[in-house]
Amino acid sequence: MSLYDDAVLVLKGYEGQEELRQSYLDHLSAHPDGMWKACRDGHVTASALVIDPEQERVLLTLHKKLRMWLQMGGHCEPVDGTLAAAALREGTEESGVAGLTLLPGGPVRLDRHPTPCAWHYDVQYAALAPAGSVEAISDESLDLRWFPYAQVADVADESVVRLLEATRARL
Repeated sequence: MSLYDDAVLVLKGYEGQEELRQSYLDHLSAHPDGMWKACRDGHVTASALVIDPEQERVLLTLHKKLRMWLQMGGHCEPVDGTLAAAALREGTEESGVAGLTLLPGGPVRLDRHPTPCAWHYDVQYAALAPAGSVEAISDESLDLRWFPYAQVADVADESVVRLLEATRARL
């Protein structure tokens, strides 16, 4: 199965955000290349909110280009067999945390937003950090920091706050 086919199946099975979910499916139907950065009309991306539920904290990256505190994530790549694999790869690469596991149940949220390259149709997962995790900053970040749940709204935008709320509800 291709990444495109996986994305369609994941989105068809995703419950909630019906209108937004349908816009993702419509985009993919209209753009066979809609999984890839080269699609100028927008592309599906995958992200992972790295959380440490034991200490009630979340790991955010200060994105180098956007200069915003965000969850880990980005463009799908040919090595990604599934959207979940893309989210896990991005989470691991950008956090430096080994042994991340995705929260069961598939994507936590969808978030469509403009970026300098194109519209991102982000499929958002949550990744659990193992106890004693040590983060390592990547070249895509200006900073990487753990924030208590209660401080996320002070540093991040509404999309990250909504993702954290949805993640906590699933925990």
